[in-house]
Amino acid sequence: MQRILWLIAMLTFSLQLSAQQRPGGFAGGKPPSIGRLYGKILDNEGKPMPYTSVIVFQNRFDSATKTKKDVLIKGAITQNNGEFNLEELPIMGPLILKISATGFKPYSQAISFMTKKPAPGTMPSFDKDLGNIKLTSDISQLQGVTVTGTKPLMKVDMDKKVFNVEKSISSAGGTAQDVMKNVPSVNVDIDGNMTMRNATPQLYIDGRPTTLTLDQIPADAIESVEVMTAPSAKYDASGGGAGIVNIVLKKNRKTGYNGNLRAGVDKRGGINGGADFNLRQGKLNLTASGMINQMRDRTTGKTDRYDISSDPDIHTLQENTSKSNGGFMFGRLGADYFATNRTTLSVSGIRVHGSFKPSSILDINTDTLFSGAPATAFSRRVTAGKREFNGTGLVLGLKHLFPHEGEELTVDANYFGGKATNSSNYNTDFYNVKGGAVTSNQLEKISGNGKMRNITTQTDYVKPIGAKGKLEAGLRASFRHIENANYNYLFNEATGLYDLTSGNTSNYKNNESVYAAYVTFSNSIHNFSYKLGLRGESSKYTGELIQTGQQFSNSYPTSLFPTIFLSQKFKHDQEVQLSATRRINRPNFFQLIPFADSTDKLNITKGNPGLVPEFTQSLELSYLKTFKGNHTFLGSVYYKYTDNTITSYIDRQTDPTTGNTALINTFINAKGSYTTGAEITVQNYFTKWWDMSTNINMYNSKVDAGQTAVANQKALWSVFGKLNSNFKLPAAMELQLTATYQSKTNLPINTNNGFGGGPPGMEAQSSSQGYIRSFYGIDLALKKSFLKSKALSATIAVSDIFRTRKTDQYSYSAYFTQNYNRLRNPQMIRLNIAYRFGKIDASLFKRKSQGAGNQGMMDGMQ
Repeated sequence: MQRILWLIAMLTFSLQLSAQQRPGGFAGGKPPSIGRLYGKILDNEGKPMPYTSVIVFQNRFDSATKTKKDVLIKGAITQNNGEFNLEELPIMGPLILKISATGFKPYSQAISFMTKKPAPGTMPSFDKDLGNIKLTSDISQLQGVTVTGTKPLMKVDMDKKVFNVEKSISSAGGTAQDVMKNVPSVNVDIDGNMTMRNATPQLYIDGRPTTLTLDQIPADAIESVEVMTAPSAKYDASGGGAGIVNIVLKKNRKTGYNGNLRAGVDKRGGINGGADFNLRQGKLNLTASGMINQMRDRTTGKTDRYDISSDPDIHTLQENTSKSNGGFMFGRLGADYFATNRTTLSVSGIRVHGSFKPSSILDINTDTLFSGAPATAFSRRVTAGKREFNGTGLVLGLKHLFPHEGEELTVDANYFGGKATNSSNYNTDFYNVKGGAVTSNQLEKISGNGKMRNITTQTDYVKPIGAKGKLEAGLRASFRHIENANYNYLFNEATGLYDLTSGNTSNYKNNESVYAAYVTFSNSIHNFSYKLGLRGESSKYTGELIQTGQQFSNSYPTSLFPTIFLSQKFKHDQEVQLSATRRINRPNFFQLIPFADSTDKLNITKGNPGLVPEFTQSLELSYLKTFKGNHTFLGSVYYKYTDNTITSYIDRQTDPTTGNTALINTFINAKGSYTTGAEITVQNYFTKWWDMSTNINMYNSKVDAGQTAVANQKALWSVFGKLNSNFKLPAAMELQLTATYQSKTNLPINTNNGFGGGPPGMEAQSSSQGYIRSFYGIDLALKKSFLKSKALSATIAVSDIFRTRKTDQYSYSAYFTQNYNRLRNPQMIRLNIAYRFGKIDASLFKRKSQGAGNQGMMDGMQ
């Protein structure tokens, strides 16, 4: 209760200061030079004009003469086709564009960079297509250019919230898992499982679904995170009612070359390092990045369970200590070819490799509970294993901009494939009592492998209609193939060999295809805006248990997914938004595979090939208020209902290894579930040196299993809060404090797992049968910048300072009651050093069509 009061008090404090005006107009001080102008010069007959001078001036105050004068900002020479391109222009203050050519009157245009609010539901653009400019005797004035350049901590659009990752200094040298700890609305547990409003969102990278997990994506490669609680029809309808979390990777298209180097180490000796390099000149832009990250995981856990349906009842106490040494490598290479100012061809590839050697010691103490002398038993299991995965991705893209501003066509093809292997050796000693003599021994080993292939093609078209209208349409097709093989062996003392246990061995493969089409239309009428969309998707799933030939399949006809977004602006920078969406969540591979992993007899897991998709209907009402100084308040109330909810539950079934009856954690389609709540996000800029974001989500959730044999989850009100505070200190230092709090809450439903080559190491728990006890965590990071340009920096970060960010769960059913807790990598300390370099005006590629003289003139103007 004290922690809840603390969160409410902090929110109240934030609101009281929201009305204060923040000095200065930009969070970083000087406005960035990120404007871009481009177009095509034609003569009076409509023919392109090459080698035409295009120059931009700005009227500035001259301290020497005490007067204002025009200062040259940027210049260029048109190409053979008459096109020109001017980048890195200042976004504040009036500019003058001048075009001159022999035989034509000079063309001059005053360009105003006064900020105008973009149409609701649209992203502000830093690019301006001036279209085709004809040099005639009459000079036509072009419409003023609108460019906005601030990069706040949070930006709110009609269907998403965008969070700037650059200010998350505590995640330096870490992974996306560390980044998500600082993103409002998103909760990440100690194993990297991500939830949003107590459900699992779909993870995207650069707008495309991914099978990578958070700990396989380096934090330093991330530019921003987009949170979509109610995605529009443009996005994939799968992923359940929790929405989409889209990770946007860094891209750099500055002229010349630039990059950065970084290296770090944690308190256990795990090192990380990486480098990024970008080269841009003329029509070609090259990017390359690479990273290595060693991990030294340490985890302790305990399971205390009473089996109350056996005769006699059994009490089991299981204590576990585990560690995992290994790491992963991440590489990315990309190229953009600017065929024209309006057509860009892109190709990029990623490569991921991971290798881990997990080991653990598991102590199990068992007591039978009945009158008279109880029987006790003790065992110790020592495990040594190895897991490896390799992933390769390739993306091809084409983007074409039409002369009419805002009209564009994109075509993408995306491939990601990977392979994984896993092996484990188990040595179990059995005792009558703990500390006694060994009475027997069991040797067991598991080996497995898996591979997957995911291919997606998509095309999108955007067409402005009228002054504020916009039509968007697209097609998408995705194909996924997954294979998995697991072999379980028991040692035969008589033969001295390992015998394959067919009952606990599975070779399985499946194919899934999804076809989709969508259309959306948005428009504004005065201060009222709307965005209507409709998406259609059909899917098919086939699976085969290879060793038995048993086949499973489901084919789902076309389902429609409408989306509605309404927005009304009021005076004093206020806005009210209403959204209604429908989404689908299909069962993943590990939930479908009929393989029972019984290596841990207390936590046997098994999939259910009979699962069907779940459908979620969501409704959300939001209020946005912007105060002076860019303080913002965003409040939302929401409700979502899911039918055929996919949820895990524990049932009494036959253990395929022993043939005995045991408790097995599997999956069912529950009758339904709902979540309703209210969320508040406040962003404050108190002074030039202090800003803070506060996020509080209060919600009520319940799963209705709809089966008499399954205990239903009780409805429960819960609170989740997150605070992120940044301080700019003297001597070029920055301090960041992050705090999270989760009250008692129902276990999240349908936690999807990424590709790993075998069933995940799930613990005995059930979404419809239990809850998570309250916990909190606090992280702290300090960054120091060096050199006049601040190109060199050092960051030290401490996560989970008070060892309180843990998993503490209670599960129950008609068969058992269980307490389960784990603590992973508390008080982790990381030190990172980063250095950025670059020469923005480098001339590394010379165009033969322009010649050395023209190129030298361009270099001088830059």
